[in-house]
Amino acid sequence: MNLYATLILAFGMSMDAFAAAIGKGVSLHRPPLKEALRTGLIFGVIEALTPLIGWAIGLAASQYVMVWDHWIAFGLLFILGSRMIVEGLRKKEQELEEAPTRHGFWLLACTAVATSLDAMAVGVGLAFLQVSIVTTALAIGTSTMIMVTAGILLGRFLGPVLGKWAEIFGGVVLIGIGSSILVEHLGLMS
Repeated sequence: MNLYATLILAFGMSMDAFAAAIGKGVSLHRPPLKEALRTGLIFGVIEALTPLIGWAIGLAASQYVMVWDHWIAFGLLFILGSRMIVEGLRKKEQELEEAPTRHGFWLLACTAVATSLDAMAVGVGLAFLQVSIVTTALAIGTSTMIMVTAGILLGRFLGPVLGKWAEIFGGVVLIGIGSSILVEHLGLMS
């Protein structure tokens, strides 16, 4: 796989994480650059590890990974998104000023895993090709880190505009990403 193909793959793999990061940034109260970088790093590391895991699984388990990855991603994103919507509906105006400036590690890690399961399936596919899996995984991780950091910062500016609906919007985005993954993998859209 040449450099351009690797970069296109890396960018494509980071788009779900970018959309999720916008939702995460919206639900925070003016997240600082440090939080954006932290979130980008968490997503980037997980997104870099999943194609390596997929590649290691290789031929033997590829049918099982590809059969279930979209359902797992949909389930995780639906649960996380629903949680955000419920929390957003419960919030009062005064709580908006007290919104957190950062998300917990495990919440970010679960979201990152859910948005990176397609990268694991790609890793399984890459096991059939003569590619440098480490280089490809690093490109995917780096692209994701950059895109997620930018997504958090973009969400920072969208959050005040959306006000009380910010967390609800973030939850809808996560459910939308999960639904999109499910629809794409089930072949419901041609």
